Amino acid sequence: MSAPSIYFVLAVLAGILDVGANLASTKSQGFARKGWGALSILLVLAAFALLAEATKGMELAIAYAVLGATGIFGTAICGRLLFGQKLKPIGWAGLAMIFGAVLVLHTA
Repeated sequence: MSAPSIYFVLAVLAGILDVGANLASTKSQGFARKGWGALSILLVLAAFALLAEATKGMELAIAYAVLGATGIFGTAICGRLLFGQKLKPIGWAGLAMIFGAVLVLHTA
């Protein structure tokens, strides 16, 4: 795996940790359940630590866009699978546009 690919993977992994943080935050019920709340905070910190590493080999705007898109997609999919949350078709269209924008940013 080439160095630029490693930085991209780090940004994606940061996004995955962001999804975990979002899910833990939901399970914390507004941080009333302290264990889930603490996990959420730890996952956010870990995500930004990986983002910091990713920015050593790619532009911040691109790395953050990759983290954000991964987080948005992952949270939407996990929200559907784990909590029964549904997006309207326009929501899925918006997600597709975000995905396309990140692809364009990454190849620019």
